[in-house]
Amino acid sequence: MNLTISGHHLEVTPALRGYVTTKLERISRHFDQVVDVKVLLTIDNLKEKDLRQRAECNIHVKGRDLFAESAHADLYAAVDELADKLDRQVLRYKDKSQNHHHESTKRLM
Repeated sequence: MNLTISGHHLEVTPALRGYVTTKLERISRHFDQVVDVKVLLTIDNLKEKDLRQRAECNIHVKGRDLFAESAHADLYAAVDELADKLDRQVLRYKDKSQNHHHESTKRLM
């Protein structure tokens, strides 16, 4: 799994990079066909204070691209929410692909 973490209007510290990495390891634990993960962390100075910190992620899995974004007052909370959203999307994609595969083998029998 290739993991790219970049920041817009902020410096990605080693502590922040480690936090994002540990949160996104859960996705690769659930689904091993993750090819590429790109995370963008931004701070919007023009927005209201409640939703100033944003985290966006593009995940390329075998056969599909998944996207999620999260905004929060705290960047760590935004990363937590982003990881939860991505986990649900990956599990849903995994279930759909496995169920579809089992349907085709049942028809052949």
